[in-house]
Amino acid sequence: MGAGRATTSNLPGPLSLAISPCPNDTFAFHALAHGLVPGAPEVSVTFADIDVLNTRAADGRDDLVKVSYAALPWLLTGYQLLTAGGALGRGCGPLVLTAGRSDLRGARVAIPGTRTTAYLLFRLWAADEGVTNVDVLPFEKIMPAVRDGAYDAGLVIHESRFTYPSYGLTALVDLGDWWEGQTSLPIPLGAILARRGLDGPVLSAAVRASVAAAFADPAASADYVLAHAQEMTPDVVDAHIQLYVNEFSLDLGDEGFAAVEALLSRAADADLVPVLPRPLR
Repeated sequence: MGAGRATTSNLPGPLSLAISPCPNDTFAFHALAHGLVPGAPEVSVTFADIDVLNTRAADGRDDLVKVSYAALPWLLTGYQLLTAGGALGRGCGPLVLTAGRSDLRGARVAIPGTRTTAYLLFRLWAADEGVTNVDVLPFEKIMPAVRDGAYDAGLVIHESRFTYPSYGLTALVDLGDWWEGQTSLPIPLGAILARRGLDGPVLSAAVRASVAAAFADPAASADYVLAHAQEMTPDVVDAHIQLYVNEFSLDLGDEGFAAVEALLSRAADADLVPVLPRPLR
């Protein structure tokens, strides 16, 4: 990987890149991971679930890492936010699923991680619901656990939006719809961070070029995406990419920054996260 390619002078490779195996990440980072972005540093890729990625970032293990926006207040001392490669959007929020319950009073809820954006939105939404009993599960195990009665409800993300009816589950609330109704802003889900001391603008440009390459030639990344898609069907993979890779993946822009700032300021006001240790930009 990266043979015959010039490396940006102040970014000696290889840099460690940790992302999820989900189609939005493998689609967006295919070109960078395979040395197809001229002038970009070589990267060595590790795949992990989002809760694991948040922990890796807290430990400072990677040069570039995908994390939940909800985790930023704990991470910005050692990392800087890149303006490309993340996941924000509309109509793509987490869902609270049940096997028929109409409320969560006294419910036992499975969640994908305590520092995920999904859980932060859930806590903002459920402030008056009296939910205190939650357990962290790998996100692919949440729907089977709710279906089988091990949990009363599950907080799900990613492709679960498309597959939950096959488990006999119903959506109690779409937290993306709730958020958009509250703020009229897109929902900030996943961010790309770079270790402080690296050239953030240069890395943002490299990631942006990788996303642009994916848009320009979707077929180029198809085998790579499917190889890591955790047994998703091709139609679910395509729907996943279309939902989570969009104009905000190319550049956060003013609206994207406003969405992140709104989420984290509301959460800080509710004492759910610390106040950001430094500005986002």
